[in-house]
Amino acid sequence: MKKTILITGCSSGIGLDAARGMRERGWRVFASCRQQRDCDRMRAEGFESPRIDYTDPESITAGLGEVLEATGGTLDALFNNGAHGLPGAVEDLPTEGLRAIFEANFFGWHELTRQVIPVMRKQGHGRIVQNSSILGFVTFPWRGAYVATKYALEGLTDTLRIELKGTGIHMVLIEPGPVTSKIREKSIPHFERFIDWKVSPLRDLYESRLLKRLYEGSNGPDRFELPASAVTAKLAHACESRRPHPRYYVTTPTHIAGFLRRILPTRAIDRILVKLG
Repeated sequence: MKKTILITGCSSGIGLDAARGMRERGWRVFASCRQQRDCDRMRAEGFESPRIDYTDPESITAGLGEVLEATGGTLDALFNNGAHGLPGAVEDLPTEGLRAIFEANFFGWHELTRQVIPVMRKQGHGRIVQNSSILGFVTFPWRGAYVATKYALEGLTDTLRIELKGTGIHMVLIEPGPVTSKIREKSIPHFERFIDWKVSPLRDLYESRLLKRLYEGSNGPDRFELPASAVTAKLAHACESRRPHPRYYVTTPTHIAGFLRRILPTRAIDRILVKLG
């Protein structure tokens, strides 16, 4: 029988490439999306596609139930992936906005993970792979909301890895740096909803730095940017290796950041990040 994997956030970018790539490797892929129209598009491509919206607990339970009904109650791997950004200075970030991004990027992931663990405990094996970020272990100006969700995700995953030792369930973090996706453009509605930058004391910095990149992007890929297939390659290893790594770095900046974080004091790293910001 084919091994089974549930992947969230498959409408585009990393999730879409992961769904296609894992299917090519022989996996039975349940490619979930937040919106029904994207699920319909994935089904037209031949995928089983339950609707799972991390901000909708009922959809989490129903979507996973659909998967388990199709598999006879088993699941070999879960790839938690869907997330969005909320750019802006922390002092301009309303608590309502922080709650909203935590619902999508953290609480929903936790709920789905909690519902999957008993399934994997019963069968005696499983892989739960969390798509984190370079921003899960180093911060960056204007990304405080997203950074907070990824730091929280890393802490929760590290704890689960220890607590699940001996169960046959492996907890894995993938930590991409710049990867081709639509996360920037998908963050725009959240920025416009929550960040009132025109009254911010940092308005000049918004105009000179953040707004141009947010709305216009850069000319071509970012330096060191890799395609989403680079993440899929790490996902495949995490799901298929007998002993998966606890962490997988993706892209040169992630490797550099990890190295500098180990050897430099905090103030030195701060000086680097201020210049990059």
